[in-house]
This record gives sequence, structure tokens and C-alpha cells, in this order.
Amino acid sequence: MRIQRLLILAVIVFFSSQFTNAQEGLPVYSDYLTDNYYLIHPSMAGVANCTKIRVTGRQQWFGEDDAPALLTASINGRIGESQSGVGAIVYSDKNGFHSQSGVYLTYAHHLMFSRSTSDLNMLSFGLSAGAIQYKLDETSFLFDGPDPIIGGIEQSATNFNVDFGFSYHLYDFYAHATVKNLLKNEGVNFNEQGLSYDNLRTYIVSAGNTFSSYNNDWSFEPSVMFMYRDATEEASFDVNLKAYKTMDFGKVWGGISYRRSLDGAEFVDGSGVSSQKLQYITPLLGVNLDEFMFAYTYSYQANSVVFNNGGFHQITLGYNFGCAKERYSCNCPAIN
Repeated sequence: MRIQRLLILAVIVFFSSQFTNAQEGLPVYSDYLTDNYYLIHPSMAGVANCTKIRVTGRQQWFGEDDAPALLTASINGRIGESQSGVGAIVYSDKNGFHSQSGVYLTYAHHLMFSRSTSDLNMLSFGLSAGAIQYKLDETSFLFDGPDPIIGGIEQSATNFNVDFGFSYHLYDFYAHATVKNLLKNEGVNFNEQGLSYDNLRTYIVSAGNTFSSYNNDWSFEPSVMFMYRDATEEASFDVNLKAYKTMDFGKVWGGISYRRSLDGAEFVDGSGVSSQKLQYITPLLGVNLDEFMFAYTYSYQANSVVFNNGGFHQITLGYNFGCAKERYSCNCPAIN
């Protein structure tokens, strides 16, 4: 029975850490769907006709001590009338005994292939450089006495890393590809041989299209996202659908996202062995009121073996300013 409990606990830890790892740089959740693609794709800095400020707060498993929590704040916009954009991200991510905080600065350039200002045909490149401080609190680890591989202190390390990616927009279609954490970061996770998990490289590819009919207030945006972690060879995908309704005061929108891991873990289930793959179901709801934006997302982990039946709550607040006239005649929420 003890072995069975340990195996179940291992599965729980595996799933809860796959997408809440406090040592991977800025973690990838579903917040990019709340008009926040810049968080995961640096090439989106300055794409829109407005300068955008976005603040997000995410809390997992209410009522649990040291549950994962994430705060982010970002700003991005065009440099005047040029084809360049800049942006900045600051964040704090806590997950149990691990925590990290960081800041990224971004430069992006946008190449226009449009025949006129009304057509959208744009290729964008973006580079983000970031400084990340990792912390590991070991002050409560030595409950059984001294240990040669545990310092019993709060360890910290500061690393530098970069993200690079590109985006392509053609009328109502878009595609993004980004490599995150190009450089090696040792962080603070050392084992007894003095080795550490230092390859945090993650590949992200996403694409989508917005559909609408002429003179209709409704539009629909299906999209997909694929993510692959180089060191652990973990892969997952998102399938998303959003709907928009134009109102007199702005826009109301909502949708649903489904995330599934392509990698599973086995655990003892009674007298046999079962396997499960991480699954998230995330409904989202948002409203654009003039220059303000508010969104709420709730992620539910649809697995039989979970740490907590509670979901993951996230709120996004946004403000747009310095808006230029809509440049393109397209149904492209991230641009116009």
C-alpha cells in the first residue's frame, strides 16, 4: 500500500510540474488567449495599432500552502511610425520551495508585403533578452538533521537567457514560431554529483484564423498551439476556439481551450497499472470596454489522479493607449 501511494504521489508531482515548473523561465499557460500573445511570442511586440499594457494574476489550488502562483506585467508597442516595436515583461512565479522572478526586454521588426495599407501581409521577427533570478528555499529541509547535499539555506542564482521567434499575418490568418530559453541556465537544482538540469529550451508553434461574414457582428477564431521541451522531450498541444461579438461599447468575447500532453505516466491502480496524460480544459471570458480589457480564465485538470480537485484561476487586466487608426481591412483582433 505504501508503494502504491508513493507511485500515485510521483504521478501527481509529474503532472503538476510539467506546466508549472518554476525553473523554466516564464511558464506557458493559456493566458496568451486573452489578447496576450506577446507573452509567448516576442515577434508580437508592436504588431497592434495600439500600445498594450497587460497584467495577469494566476493562482492554483486555493487553500493549499505554497501552491503555484504567477504574476506578470507587460507592455509593448510600435516605435512611432516605424516598422519596429519594443516591449518589456516582468514576472514573479512561485511553486512550492522554488520561485523565480525575471524581466525581459524585446525588440521586434515588421516587414510589410502589402499592396496597400488596407491589405495585411506582414512578416515579423522578435528577440527578447531576459535576466532571471531563481531561488530554492531549503530552510525547512533538514528536519532529520544535517545532510551533506542540503545546505539548509535559501539558494539563489541569476541567469541570462534569450527568446527568438517570428510571426506571419496574412489577412485573417496568423502563424507564430518561437524558441524560448536558447541559452543554458543551471539555476539552483544541483544533484549530488554537482550536475544540474540546464537545458530549458522550449519550442512553440501556433496558428489560427478568424472567420466572419459580411456585416455580421459575430466572428469566430479557431487556433492551435504546439509546445515541445528539448531536454525532457515532453510535448503538448492546445486546441482553442474563441467567439467575438461586437457591441456599441466595444467587444465581448469568450471561448474554450483544450490542452493535452503527448507524454503520459504509469501508476499502480489496484492490482494493475494505469496510465494517464495531462489534460486541461480552460473556458475563458473577456470584454473590451473602450480602451480597457478584462478577462477571466479557469483551468480544470481533467485527470483521475490529481493533487487537488480545485482549478486554476486567472485574471487579466489590459489597457490600450496611443492607438492609431486601424491600418488593415481584416478581421484580426490581435492587430486592429
